[in-house]
Amino acid sequence: MSSPFDAPGTPDEPADRDGREQFVLPLVVRLERTDPPARTDALETSARAVLTLLADPRVTGADGEWSERVAAWEDARIRKVVRRARGGEWRKAGELPGITVTGGTAEVRVFPPVPLDGWPKELAKLQVSGTDLEEAGEPAEPLPGTPVLWLNPDLEMSAGKTMAQTGHAAQLAWWRLDDGQRKEWAQTGFALAVRTATPAAWAELTASGLPLVRDAGFTEIAPGSCTVVADHPALRPA
Repeated sequence: MSSPFDAPGTPDEPADRDGREQFVLPLVVRLERTDPPARTDALETSARAVLTLLADPRVTGADGEWSERVAAWEDARIRKVVRRARGGEWRKAGELPGITVTGGTAEVRVFPPVPLDGWPKELAKLQVSGTDLEEAGEPAEPLPGTPVLWLNPDLEMSAGKTMAQTGHAAQLAWWRLDDGQRKEWAQTGFALAVRTATPAAWAELTASGLPLVRDAGFTEIAPGSCTVVADHPALRPA
């Protein structure tokens, strides 16, 4: 689901993002007919997949093979697109360079950014729509100290759209952390939770100064909609 976002105040955000070559970060969720993932598992795994790619030596290394593409992607609009695959489609997607991340019932594969109009054919043919997922049950309370990506309780979004949004929120948190904090998070396997805030808590979260995703409004919701707040313990106001 294409979900470019607008997050004013991000340090790495250039003023002329629209004038630069546009890239997109592909994410593919495994969605078998008989055994689909639970919604929260998919949302959390999508966010962890984005973080796993950002921390990968192929991105962070000075001569990393993906570093230039990620830098070009971050210098323009940070677009993420979630598609779904099953069976042979999933196996073919797994043959392309990327990283598969699992979490609970979910499997998500993240790929290095590609030009907006230059998708590999194996990914371009995958469907965007149809990523509506059900919960397996009421999600448990997050463990103390776990970063939480809080969803806007007043917005309805498909699972694919929401997966892109949680990926955005995780990336905003990553940008604000220092190297030591990033390393600590990576050592946990990027432990995090995705939960829906109560209306009262949402009002406090959006005013807290924590990383906040504002969607560009290209799909499903109105431009400027606030979708997710990334509540990482290291970023909480004193």
